[in-house]
Amino acid sequence: MDESVAFVCPSPNWIYSTMITGEIKNQVDRIWDAFWSGGISNPMEVIEQMTYLLFIKRLDELHTVREKKANRLNRPIDKPIFGQDQQNLRWSVFRQLGDAQTLYDTVAEQVFPFIKTLGGGETDSTYSAHMRDARFTIPNPALLAKVVDMLDAIPMEDRDTKGDLYEYMLGKIATAGQNGQFRTPRHIIKLMVEMMAPKPSDTICDPACGSAGFLVSASEYLNDHYQNEIYATPEAAWRFNHDTFHGFDFDSTMLRVGSMNMLLHGVENPAIENRDSLSEGHASVEGQFSLILANPPFAGSLDYESCAKDLLEVVKTKKTELLFLALFLRLLKPGGRAAVIVPDGVLFGSSKAHKTLRKSIVEDHKLDGIVSMPSGVFKPYAGVSTAILIFTKTNSGGTEHVWFYDMQADGFSLDDKRTPLDADKHENNNLPDILARWNNQDAEAEHARTEQSFLVPKADIAANDYDLSINRYKEIVYEEVQYDPPQQILAELKKLEAEIMQGMEELEGMLS
Repeated sequence: MDESVAFVCPSPNWIYSTMITGEIKNQVDRIWDAFWSGGISNPMEVIEQMTYLLFIKRLDELHTVREKKANRLNRPIDKPIFGQDQQNLRWSVFRQLGDAQTLYDTVAEQVFPFIKTLGGGETDSTYSAHMRDARFTIPNPALLAKVVDMLDAIPMEDRDTKGDLYEYMLGKIATAGQNGQFRTPRHIIKLMVEMMAPKPSDTICDPACGSAGFLVSASEYLNDHYQNEIYATPEAAWRFNHDTFHGFDFDSTMLRVGSMNMLLHGVENPAIENRDSLSEGHASVEGQFSLILANPPFAGSLDYESCAKDLLEVVKTKKTELLFLALFLRLLKPGGRAAVIVPDGVLFGSSKAHKTLRKSIVEDHKLDGIVSMPSGVFKPYAGVSTAILIFTKTNSGGTEHVWFYDMQADGFSLDDKRTPLDADKHENNNLPDILARWNNQDAEAEHARTEQSFLVPKADIAANDYDLSINRYKEIVYEEVQYDPPQQILAELKKLEAEIMQGMEELEGMLS
């Protein structure tokens, strides 16, 4: 762990700090309801159509900025997005058409074909690339007119508002059980990012990025802690917008959603790419990233033929969770760090592949910490027990002690309802304590294994065949309970029985 990181005890409410206001939330809910009643009930399709409309709105905003700059300098617009004969395709123009049918025809027959043709200059971005196979599925003019009006009424000048609005919509997606993918709770993502404390010099990757939640959270962290540095020069700003964030996925819908999520959080052109990270076709990608944040799918099983051969040389397995761990080690630069979510089975599985991989992380690299999470963290989508695995790629070992934390509460009930609890109470919310202890590990050496966190020497882990489950090392103290002598208990039972018999006789007397 970076010793230069200052010890800061966060507020117990830190996980809830970013929220959109009630009014905007209500506006988004009304848009969602409009889609639902208008004939689109699939949450993923709602998000997709909203993404297109937000992209079209964003294009007009970009054009307007360049237009104003040109007017100020009294010269032609630099790299205009819309030509003189395309002004009717701008959001600010077509939203004022008035007639719903004309609006619908314009968007369906002119605007959508237009966004698929974008390319060249600054519009040749991650977003325009992923928008090329966009499908317009809003079924009728009335729904489109209503949604355009509603989106237009939401104030989105502020980067945080735009980003939070989109995150709020993403929270409505229930994609549980699809190839083992489900959305990582935002407060868990934020915890992992805070623990890793990324820096502007980092090159950050999520090889199974989905909606880009980890990359968004990392960008927010950098904006909050290093804003002056990341925008200090045009070169630094370019690096932040183009070369800091890398996300891979092979679901084209999620690529569009992830790209838009980053854009709305202020990252102009992240490297969000259509890529099956485990495939042989991308086996040459190695040693490129200094920080990996991920929650890879871990219910899947792959064919040997489709998987990169170098990963299979590390671990001969079909289990995606193990292959992803091998992939993380390949993708990281020496000295690069990773914080990733793994199912508990990775920590104690007895197969040769499990043991080989755990031994490699402990002996060949530096295993920094394991946060064991309660099984309700991913409810209602999944009840699987998971852990956060934190390690550094060294190629030369370095593990001396491993930090374990037994998370028992994350600020929400651990049932299917996931009701928010009083975050000020440690028994409801361990997250501030996890971050505080992680950032002050000198004090951890004093903790006994009966406490919520403690250090375990590498020798103990090796002696336990590299088993990394916290239950292997945590000591449980049983409280001695004092009972009355058996004769006294028997006497009390006889007395109770006599009282019952007397009561029954009195009851019989009353009924006779």
